[in-house]
Amino acid sequence: MLKGWLDRWRGRGKTPSRLKPVIIPRDRHSISRKDISTAAVKTLYRLHDAGHDAFLIGGGVRDLLLGLTPKDYDIATSATPEQVKQIFGGQCQIIGRRFRLAHVRWGREVIEVATFRANHAEGDSSTAHTNADGLIVRDNVWGDIEEDAARRDFTINAIYYNIADFSLWDFAKGSADLEKRVLRLIGDPETRYREDPVRMLRAIRFAAKLDFTIANDTGDIIPELAYLLEDMSSHRLYDECQKLFGAGHAAPLLPLLQDYGLFEPLFPEAVLHPCEELWMLTAESTDDRLAMGKSINPAFFFAALLWGPAQSRQQTLCDEGTPSVPAWQQAAQQTLSIQQTRTAIPRHIGQVIRDIWEMQPRLESPRPRQVEAMAQNERFRAAYDFLVLREEAGEDTGGMGAWWTRWQSADPGLQAEMQRALESREREAGPAGSRKPRRRRKPRPKASA
Repeated sequence: MLKGWLDRWRGRGKTPSRLKPVIIPRDRHSISRKDISTAAVKTLYRLHDAGHDAFLIGGGVRDLLLGLTPKDYDIATSATPEQVKQIFGGQCQIIGRRFRLAHVRWGREVIEVATFRANHAEGDSSTAHTNADGLIVRDNVWGDIEEDAARRDFTINAIYYNIADFSLWDFAKGSADLEKRVLRLIGDPETRYREDPVRMLRAIRFAAKLDFTIANDTGDIIPELAYLLEDMSSHRLYDECQKLFGAGHAAPLLPLLQDYGLFEPLFPEAVLHPCEELWMLTAESTDDRLAMGKSINPAFFFAALLWGPAQSRQQTLCDEGTPSVPAWQQAAQQTLSIQQTRTAIPRHIGQVIRDIWEMQPRLESPRPRQVEAMAQNERFRAAYDFLVLREEAGEDTGGMGAWWTRWQSADPGLQAEMQRALESREREAGPAGSRKPRRRRKPRPKASA
């Protein structure tokens, strides 16, 4: 630690202010214009024909080189946002204050166009500002492509596709890292993470998505700096959580978050009340749905991640004498209020989370005459799926996950018989108010290696 500080003090390990490219001609790489979005190609040509440099950059180039289909396409250019606006007119909207960009719309597709940027240290108070911790809070210093490349986060994202001659400009040996399947930061890792702590989450997300290994110098310092996320905007961290858990690779990502110490700053209460089996089952279920082209609701994943603290808080309230239903309402509200300080969960998402949680005891101990009405509830499917995952994770639900699964596939006669059986069980159990809520079963100890 002391050596690292001394090296930085002496000027070593700094992020380079500019990088020189290795130019790879068209006949030595695999990217073809026919594989690129038509909207992106038209945007590149319009900028080029107007006399500006125009390059496809970042994840679009990276994914094409890996044989993947890019989710979106970003462009870097020598044109300023105002010049881009002049070229595209009403198709273009300039957005952002901290980092100004142009969005060019082609029907439903939006192409993001960023102006080449220089090191923010070269700007003035109107174009660049960094706070006392090294976090960049304003970043609009225009530069050239060599300066822009030095500001990219990872080497594999610093490969540029030139529309002028279809060559690749590789500024940081990103092609070699793609071949080795290694994720590596450009420049000094601590400096880059302090500039923008979300880069730590991006490292984990790319490693999980691409099945890449994180280079030692890029990953080793992450646990030490994970606390920096605590000072990030809760709205930005919520958006990052959407990318982490809603992109189809949540299952490999969860262990990485924990291994690198990034789970706790995002979900501090969940660490104190872990439900790791439930988390992993939810991750796998979410990934499976996305792989099948089905939609997902972010509320479901948050409900699983925060289930432990919500359930623990509800149990405490019940032990203090609060009736079960009000206890669940209070526990849900308190748990979400605390989580809001880290990830700004929107109100409508929070309501779905509460509904899923508050339906759990009703699904575990349904009143026979209310079974059909519950099955018609708009939240039934999500709450039922959650109950089944809890049951698979080893929680004691009284076997009601399996009961609801059977009831839904039964004919009307069998459904009526199953509901009568519930009535008998209810009479034997006594008044509903006399039954204590089930405690969560302690996780089974893992077998020693």
